[in-house]
Amino acid sequence: MPEKDPSNWAILLAWLNQIAPHVYAPVMSAIIAGLRVLYGGGRWRQVWLEGALCGAATLAIKPLLIWLGMPADMAVFIGACFGFVGVEKLRERADQVIGRKVGQ
Repeated sequence: MPEKDPSNWAILLAWLNQIAPHVYAPVMSAIIAGLRVLYGGGRWRQVWLEGALCGAATLAIKPLLIWLGMPADMAVFIGACFGFVGVEKLRERADQVIGRKVGQ
């Protein structure tokens, strides 16, 4: 029986070890964002949406860090910053920067 093969656990653990760096940064960002929204008195819908958006932003920033030659583990720090600041503030700041670049 293949499900009784002990090497399946080794394969699963090796796979989890490979994907862990790609998972823990967005998860931490989502948790920090959710806790921030809860602390601010937000509702559960806001907690889930803010967490998902911050996690997605963190996941999206990782290839940029690699392209810039920075260590991929910097995504953890940036994800924590995303979670702490929030998606709304990040959007406002991006609009300001893009507005200045387009206006030049």
